[in-house]
Amino acid sequence: MLAVVATHGHCFDGLCSAVVFTRLLRALRGPELELRYHACGYAPRQRDVAELLTGDLNAILDYRFSPSERLDWYFDHHRTAFATPEARAFFDARTSSHAFHYDASYSSCTKLVRDLAEQRYGVSMPELEPLTRWADKIDSAAFESAAAALDHSHPVMQLAGVVEHHGDSEWLSRFVPRLLDTPIEQVAARSEVRSLYAKIRRRKAAFARSVRKNARTLERVVLVDLSGSEVETYGKFVTYALYPDAMYSVILGRLENGARINVGYNPWSQRSLDRDLSSICGRYGGGGHPFVGGISFPAEDVQRARHVAREIALELDG
Repeated sequence: MLAVVATHGHCFDGLCSAVVFTRLLRALRGPELELRYHACGYAPRQRDVAELLTGDLNAILDYRFSPSERLDWYFDHHRTAFATPEARAFFDARTSSHAFHYDASYSSCTKLVRDLAEQRYGVSMPELEPLTRWADKIDSAAFESAAAALDHSHPVMQLAGVVEHHGDSEWLSRFVPRLLDTPIEQVAARSEVRSLYAKIRRRKAAFARSVRKNARTLERVVLVDLSGSEVETYGKFVTYALYPDAMYSVILGRLENGARINVGYNPWSQRSLDRDLSSICGRYGGGGHPFVGGISFPAEDVQRARHVAREIALELDG
């Protein structure tokens, strides 16, 4: 029997969700089950996830819901999980007959899968507790400071950085089995991860210099337009370390296949969140969580992306 698992690609929580879900599925269906992993993203013209659901069993994790009759399992925690009212209605109509689970109160999809595995399906997995704890901490940015969030001296933090850059379908297919068989800190300490992260570290340093050079500070917001040249990496918390008084950050970057706006709330700003960033990004076709969101644009829409970035920055500053 083939199980297809479509999960959020280039995302540490997406990877860890796939690990925990695989552990659950093997406990329920047996170790002989064959699994195939697909990394899903929100890039312009992204392949419809429904086209990937070709298994005898099909699951979507940590990613937008697809109203497909082929979908058997669903776990997510994003406020923007349902792109249309019709998708939500499809979900609601089948929760009693399908293993569909959605809870926006969860700080990570990994923890949601782990908790439901134990509570709903009677499958405990204490060996994956460190992996779950790390996924929850990283996805919720539960760090004591921006500097701590940028500190990648720990091997697992380096692994998370590597996943963000290299976490495509092929990469997930290699690393999910490793993380099932070996403790996460041992996997993270392997030479392959260290070598990949060494290259990423240099890119992150260059990104921080670009942010400082191109930042424009408003009263509550730091707006960074990096669309003048292609960026190789994003540093999620760089703006908060460089501009600790900023409550929100809006970063526009031009990537190889288009442009992306990242919008975030600075949890160390000493001010309470007063906007739902997922809703703001959702108005422009993006999504995320109340405290962080993103929007992707095709390459020909870079000028529109600049306009949207400025529009969002002004809204958050108001």
